[in-house]
Amino acid sequence: MKATGIVRRIDDLGRVVIPKEIRRSLRIREGDPLEIYVEDGAVIYKRYRPLFEFPFSSVDKFARSLAALCAHSVLITDRDSVVAVSGVSRREYIEKTISNELEPIIDSRRQYTYDSDNIVRPTFDANCRPASLVIPIIANGDVCGSVVLLADDQIQIPSETDVKLAKNTAAMIGCMLEE
Repeated sequence: MKATGIVRRIDDLGRVVIPKEIRRSLRIREGDPLEIYVEDGAVIYKRYRPLFEFPFSSVDKFARSLAALCAHSVLITDRDSVVAVSGVSRREYIEKTISNELEPIIDSRRQYTYDSDNIVRPTFDANCRPASLVIPIIANGDVCGSVVLLADDQIQIPSETDVKLAKNTAAMIGCMLEE
């Protein structure tokens, strides 16, 4: 454990304020769920990441199935990083932090379709392919991540079928998270 030198008091309702600098560095936003652990007399708060609670193979199978059905490489993200990849090198994308461009799209709960005037790269890597389509994953009314179809040299705009497949994949993952 790393000491921060910050001390906070518990208020009369049992609340503790997590300093803004720590929330920013750990990408904890207002309303984010936190898991609470007790270990060796210490209380540990950890960001709750529901897609990481899935067996890895389940999310990976969704990515592989979608990539096999459409002509795009697929990324599945939680609210922070890429959790499943198909059609591109896993090493280049898996567990990479999502970009500042992708985060507001996910938070908006709206679909994003490739726009040459507003190119969105899913990760911070400059070599990352742009997103052709982004569909947020919603479970229990909360945004949990996204399904991203990547563009390549030939295919930029997803077909209507690709959009429907990606929406269904996001909906199925959302339903599984609700169980």
